[in-house]
Amino acid sequence: MKTVVELIESKRDGYAHKAGEISSLVAGFVRGEVPDYQLSAWLMAVCIRGLDGRETAELTEAMVLSGRVLDLSGIPGVVVDKHSSGGVGDTTTLVVAPLVASCGVPVAKMSGRGLGFTGGTLDKLESIPGFRVDLDPEAFQAQVARIGVAVIAQSADVVSADKKMYALRDVTGTVPSVPLIVASIMSKKIAGGAGAIVLDVKTGSGAFMKSEDDARTLASELMRVGALLGRRVSAVMTDMDQPLGSAVGNALEVRAAIDVLRGGTDAPDLREVSLALAARMVILGGGASGEAEARRLLAARLADGSALEVFRRWVAAQGGDPRVADDVSLLPLGSERCTVSAPHAGYVRTLDAERIGRAAMALGAGRDRAGAPIDHGAGIELHVRVGAYVEAGAPVATLYSGASGLLAGAAERFASAFVIGSEPPARRPLVREV
Repeated sequence: MKTVVELIESKRDGYAHKAGEISSLVAGFVRGEVPDYQLSAWLMAVCIRGLDGRETAELTEAMVLSGRVLDLSGIPGVVVDKHSSGGVGDTTTLVVAPLVASCGVPVAKMSGRGLGFTGGTLDKLESIPGFRVDLDPEAFQAQVARIGVAVIAQSADVVSADKKMYALRDVTGTVPSVPLIVASIMSKKIAGGAGAIVLDVKTGSGAFMKSEDDARTLASELMRVGALLGRRVSAVMTDMDQPLGSAVGNALEVRAAIDVLRGGTDAPDLREVSLALAARMVILGGGASGEAEARRLLAARLADGSALEVFRRWVAAQGGDPRVADDVSLLPLGSERCTVSAPHAGYVRTLDAERIGRAAMALGAGRDRAGAPIDHGAGIELHVRVGAYVEAGAPVATLYSGASGLLAGAAERFASAFVIGSEPPARRPLVREV
């Protein structure tokens, strides 16, 4: 077996690692035998030279085996998980998890917190009074078996290598590497125990993958590695040039998700993307044989209230107040607010998702460092979508915060995020590719 220095040199010079070399390197790093500076050098070599499909699969499997792997085989049916590559106003998990479970397909998901301008599912759930995300693995599995759905924080003993490696990547300029991103995502999904995974790969201004080509490359690699490691995987490329839906911010996004589950039409974009993802989950989980059948089933579960009832049971099971399903005023909402208006008449040509996400951060809805507190009631309610015609002075958005001193700066940021022109923009599809 090569030494660590030889492994670094080999990858630096563009050679593929032999079978077992990456596994040995990862295991040594987790045990503390490979120092941070040597793994950082290897990560940089990977960032520059890349990994082939076999190497990426070996790295992913080594990361999975670095911690606890949940066994969900005792749960009847095919357990399905869903992952989003990150976006703004992306609250699809709160819609698809209970919706898919209401179709008889169990959903088990470990999620993360928001960092930077992208939101995190755990922060959204914790805006529901009393909601707990820190279930132990046994309680997690029992809840999925009992009510069909659970979404929790990743426990400390799952994918130990990823936590240590990501901390290094974050400070060594090695985050934007497709093989490393793939290994990080898929190791957590596989360790979570689901048999099938649906990936929502975002593309656009508010996504990590700004171009469709980059998003397609990421989606293809995620699917290939998942298949090599024995998982059924489907990927959906979705638009993130503007925020998804009309809400950006934790409690505001929960309100939007509840509206969709009630059968409302206030957030048609959120509904459409949620249905696209949910259909793939139901198909992979064996609940439908194709897209048309899955769509009919999902529409029926929304119409008859089954999805909303599963949402109530899910919230109650994790300690939250299930009354929020019927009374969204129980959710926090910033007491300080202001409206941003259109400076002149015309068509909304741009609602830049990243800039709007950063404006929400400035209101207190996001965090600029891990562990920082957030204001669950802060955020932005959009009153228009790209393509809408607005009159001069018409409200474009309402900003909410718990601190009045944050409004002016956030409003200035938001004002730079939208463009109004004399001609309507070309319509872009929400779902780019499946």
